[in-house]
Amino acid sequence: MNTIDKDFLRVPVFPECPIRNVLARISTKWSLAVLYTLDKNNGPMRFKDIERANPDISQKMLTSTLRGLEADGLISRTVFPEMPPRVEYALTGRGHSFMPVMRQLLDWAYTNLNDILSDREHFVADHK
Repeated sequence: MNTIDKDFLRVPVFPECPIRNVLARISTKWSLAVLYTLDKNNGPMRFKDIERANPDISQKMLTSTLRGLEADGLISRTVFPEMPPRVEYALTGRGHSFMPVMRQLLDWAYTNLNDILSDREHFVADHK
C-alpha cells in the first residue's frame, strides 16, 4: 500500500483518493451546470448554445470546464471539417451514467433548500 502524503487532505486533486479526485472535477459549479445543460438538450450542442444556456459563465471558464469534462470522459467534442469549423459537445456514456446521480443530488438540494436556509439563519443568529 502506498504511503499517504502529509498534504493529502489539503490538495484538491490527487491520485491517492479516487473519491476526492473525481469529485473535485465534477462538483464544480460550472461542471454541473454544463452537464445539466447537455442532458436537458438531449443531444449535441455548440459552444454558443451552451454559453447562452448558462449566461453567467465567461467564455474562458466555459472553455476550461468543457476541456476538463472532456478530459474526464464525461463529454465528447466533435469537430466537423467545415468552413468555419463547427464544434459540438455531447454527453458520453460515462456522462449519461452520471445523470441519475446528479438528478438525485439536485432533487435533494431542491427538497431541502428552505430548511437549509432556515438552519443557516438560526446558526448565524445563535452565533452572534
